Amino acid sequence: MPVAAKEIRLAERPRGWPTDETFAFAEVELPAPGPGEVLVRNTFMSVDPYMRGRMNDVKSYTPPYELGKALEGGAIGEVVESGVDGVSPGELVLHGLGWRSHTLTKQFTRLTPIEGVSPSHFLGALGMPALTAYVGLLDIAALKPGETVFVSGAAGAVGSLAGQIAKLKGAGRVIGSAGSADKVAHLTGKLGFDAAFNYRDGNVTELLTAAAPDGIDVYFDNVGGDHLEAAIWAMNDYGRVAACGSISGYNEEKRPPGPRNMFQVVTKRLTVRGFIILDHGDRFRAMIDEVGAWLAGGELVAEETFVDGLENAPAAFLGMLRGENTGKMVVRL
Repeated sequence: MPVAAKEIRLAERPRGWPTDETFAFAEVELPAPGPGEVLVRNTFMSVDPYMRGRMNDVKSYTPPYELGKALEGGAIGEVVESGVDGVSPGELVLHGLGWRSHTLTKQFTRLTPIEGVSPSHFLGALGMPALTAYVGLLDIAALKPGETVFVSGAAGAVGSLAGQIAKLKGAGRVIGSAGSADKVAHLTGKLGFDAAFNYRDGNVTELLTAAAPDGIDVYFDNVGGDHLEAAIWAMNDYGRVAACGSISGYNEEKRPPGPRNMFQVVTKRLTVRGFIILDHGDRFRAMIDEVGAWLAGGELVAEETFVDGLENAPAAFLGMLRGENTGKMVVRL
């Protein structure tokens, strides 16, 4: 039986910050699933910083969104009807066709519910943000016990997990930056960071130097810009940067200037390595096993900020870019 579905489309490519005009709402009729397909009713969808890049018509590691077509992103849903042997209605699946109330897909991952853990965590603490934090710290930055770690954007989906994983893996000191006094208190209180600062309180280099008087060994970079410059100044010899994102410049119409102290990369023999989590799917099982155990055992705190209703997904996306979330921003359908 056909299903009336709602979706959010890219109406125009934004210049600078997206606006209400960037998005358009539409209704479509979905047929019954064909062989190999499942019809899914989405229950949770993700909004993430990388989606801003996909709104631009530029070559990148993932293709740009198409004008007039529905946006895409991680989503959790319940199978309504199945054309796949062994997959039954009611099962939970993870897939990449969010920004919709319902979808037909052949590309999905069946999920086994974890007692006491919300399925929404498969978009955050057990999903792409967790894998990003896990791989960035352990594989890209090669964290060693006793080292000092600095995480920018530390109250967000990836940063909040990166700081906690660093502590659980034996980091000697973990420092975070965030955009408000409440978030700073959250980092040092609930999440167990050793120190944190509000980057709006002054010069980031000075704030980081005060928080890490003996320097840092690892920088997990979610922000770029002045945070990367500050981290390079604070780096000890042979320090490592896991370059995950540069959200400080995503909505700038003019390209922001790069760090002015790049020669420190030479004199301190630093390693700066960018990474894309799509290249590291082979680490997903190890992450699920280890992070899932921490989560189930209460050793890791998984914060979520919920926005209700598909119609409010654009507002959730913009709120996430402005840093209004604590932990993972999730749209609850």
